[in-house]
Amino acid sequence: MLSLQNEILEAIATGVPFARAADILCRRVEEMVPDALCSILLVENGRLQPLAGPSLPKHMTAAIQGSPIGPTAGSCGTAAFRRAEVAVVDIEADPLWADYKQLALPVGIFACWSTPIFGKDGGVIATFAFYYRARRSPTAFERSIVRTCAQLCGIGIEHERVQARHHRLAFFDQLTDLPNRRSFDRTIAERLSLADPSFGLLLVDIDHLKAINDTMGHVVGDRFINEVANRLAQVELAQAAFRLSGDEFAVFIDPCPDHQWLQVAAAAILSRMKAPFECDGSMIVPQVTIGGVVSGEDGDDAGVLRQNADFALYHAKATRRGGYVPFRHDLRTALTHRITSIRSVDSALREGRTVMHYQPLVRLDSGEIIGTEALVRLRDAEGAILAAGEFQAAFTDPNIAHRLTRRMLTQVAQDVRRWLDAGIPMQRVGINVSPVDFMRGDLGSSIRSAFGALDVPLRHIVLEVTEAVFMDGTSADVLRAIKELREQGMLIALDDFGTGFASLTHLLTFPVDVLKIDRSFVDRLLTDRPSAAIVESMIDIGRKLDMRIVAEGIECEAQAQRLRDLGCQLGQGYHYARPADATTTTRLLAAFAQRQPVDHLPRQSHPVPLRA
Repeated sequence: MLSLQNEILEAIATGVPFARAADILCRRVEEMVPDALCSILLVENGRLQPLAGPSLPKHMTAAIQGSPIGPTAGSCGTAAFRRAEVAVVDIEADPLWADYKQLALPVGIFACWSTPIFGKDGGVIATFAFYYRARRSPTAFERSIVRTCAQLCGIGIEHERVQARHHRLAFFDQLTDLPNRRSFDRTIAERLSLADPSFGLLLVDIDHLKAINDTMGHVVGDRFINEVANRLAQVELAQAAFRLSGDEFAVFIDPCPDHQWLQVAAAAILSRMKAPFECDGSMIVPQVTIGGVVSGEDGDDAGVLRQNADFALYHAKATRRGGYVPFRHDLRTALTHRITSIRSVDSALREGRTVMHYQPLVRLDSGEIIGTEALVRLRDAEGAILAAGEFQAAFTDPNIAHRLTRRMLTQVAQDVRRWLDAGIPMQRVGINVSPVDFMRGDLGSSIRSAFGALDVPLRHIVLEVTEAVFMDGTSADVLRAIKELREQGMLIALDDFGTGFASLTHLLTFPVDVLKIDRSFVDRLLTDRPSAAIVESMIDIGRKLDMRIVAEGIECEAQAQRLRDLGCQLGQGYHYARPADATTTTRLLAAFAQRQPVDHLPRQSHPVPLRA
């Protein structure tokens, strides 16, 4: 039994589909009990679904498929219904098998013993059964086997369901249930790999969504988004619809030989949007703007096609809002903006107009500052401070991104040195780094150079990375670089945790010390049950993996209290302090910095909000 247990647990841990592991489990048990046939059935929505039963006749397995559980539903259906084991010594005579005995008796099955398998929530998730070729009840030895098997099945089924939920979170939009951006990226790559990748791509942007959110509330806004999503999914010419962001969707038109065909598809979408729908007593008519490309004619690369579709959409929003614009090669508005942004950041770097702001990271139980996050800002020619979102387009340029990171390192090192010299208990400062920083291969030496020149210990640094770093094609090199940085005393924080696939699947292979829960989940923590459940799961995952958890975007005390109740100990957001310049941050640190760092952070009832 120990050998069997190890074999099944190893299969589960290495990602073997549980259906295959369950088949192995049944076969091994049948070797130990030669006169018994094993069966594992899933219980889904009150119905039985065969998972494994390698020795059962196929007609029995087929007959069980989808059959309801109930008070007289054979051994397995009854066991699931009663939530207790059911041993039928004589199938021919037992009323529980009245409707099913014709399946068993002709093939020499005369008795059946079934045991329910319970999930973590206490519900029955499966059954494990022995079918006997003689009229008899289970032995003590068989009962000991099934106890172990039921535990293994419970672990395997729950593990696979968690993986399926993670996959759904990673590849499907939680609001609309449409495939998300990652699904879109995978689909377009697969389509372009075919011998004849002839398809059309429409980018659909919802008009006036912000106005609806501002005037009618986000609940109405979410229902509005859902309505648009449902209508897109019902367009006959559309092969698949995806939600890429808050107000943007992608629709594949396949096949699509030319722009004339694409025009027809776009017209069908616009026509579908014309009917009003009622929402909280108001009649709303959805309006969308569309830009489109045809593969081959407008590009044969996923990045080029998406960019050209963006150009068409941008032009449509500027000139034909509520209508459709096909891509033309002179549509370069977006590219012009990107070039302008790159030039603006380049000028700011050359003229020394980059500024570092810092947002405190606090203990939720006391409000003490235990660190800060460094955020780059630009000062324009008139002296106004520009947040990163205003020059985000420039970050796509590798040279600009590299230079900006190096400037950040220098400025942060200078500020930390001043804090240390002033006797301020400075623990750690978070610095955001991008895939570009790892691609060049000199991130470690740049950090050592910037901080070493001012004798700032590297233990004061937390490198904040997003899933894009983990998903980069050179992940092996990234892994080596991250391990080297951690060996030098730095911590690694995974930013925006929960918003993508890598944050759920790479935690076992990439060394991460801190998980930062994305503000999008915190924002809906008090109003959206799925978001609250996700946050609770993230905190639980981090705790079990011995990682520190930081909640981003805390806006009010109610959110902070809920996070404390869930076991989250660290956070940042406007409720405590907005990002501020180094001078203001110095005052905050002097007043509120934690004096005695501790590994265990006990809860208290009333944290002290900081106001910058």
